[in-house]
Amino acid sequence: MTVLIIGGSGFLGTELIRQAAMAGHATAATYATRPGTAPHAAWYPLDLRDPGRVDAVVAEVGADLVVNASSGDADWAVTAQGPVRLAMTAARYGSRLVHVSSDAVFSGAGVHYDESCLPDPVTPYGAAKAAAETGILLVYPQAVVARTSLIIGDGDSVHERIVHELAAGTRDGVLFTDDVRCPVHVADLAAALLELAYGDTAGVHHLAGPHAVSRHELGTLIARRDGLDASRLPTGLRAHSTLPGALDVRLDSRATQRKLRTTLRGAHQFCTTPA
Repeated sequence: MTVLIIGGSGFLGTELIRQAAMAGHATAATYATRPGTAPHAAWYPLDLRDPGRVDAVVAEVGADLVVNASSGDADWAVTAQGPVRLAMTAARYGSRLVHVSSDAVFSGAGVHYDESCLPDPVTPYGAAKAAAETGILLVYPQAVVARTSLIIGDGDSVHERIVHELAAGTRDGVLFTDDVRCPVHVADLAAALLELAYGDTAGVHHLAGPHAVSRHELGTLIARRDGLDASRLPTGLRAHSTLPGALDVRLDSRATQRKLRTTLRGAHQFCTTPA
């Protein structure tokens, strides 16, 4: 099988490349600004806003599977329109498509969200991700849309770096005690995405950890795992900040978990061993 990872130079993309290559698949990956460091992939520059380039890369790679792990933040052309363009191309070439979406498609008003819940985003980024979901499944109903939450690793994710900097006093800011999500480990997420990709399922799936924790609670777990002084982590309330977005969004992944061999561990599980 030939696997194409869109956004391969990112945190999740790097792990997807590693696992796809370890499974013996020919692996290609794309980047927006510079190629990643993963040695097991053929690298291609790609701007999702360029339909000609999207077509050219998918055609040249001859991918049996395309996994879109890219992130364009709130850029509508990249985050909303680009994935739909990719879905149209994948459908045309008969490539299986798995698109990684986000819990940002929800407002938090309902707190608990399973796969049947309709998006109600409250930020431009969430709106772009929700639009991408709708467009992808419209043009390519056989595609998989996988929503996830905070992605954590073994010391190298954005949130983990923030925790280390806050504990060291080299960064200003706070960890919110009222901002709740269901973090997932990057290795579990990549394995689950590839497992869905290798199957014949379609539609919306949730891939998040089973433990709902605040950003401060998550930071405390990371600090303890890494031998840091958790008491040095400053706290605050997101509700008192000017940051937009939902406060409490808990993805219910139980329906998808029942289909998987991969276990999606919670933060209290994957933060128990040193990085």
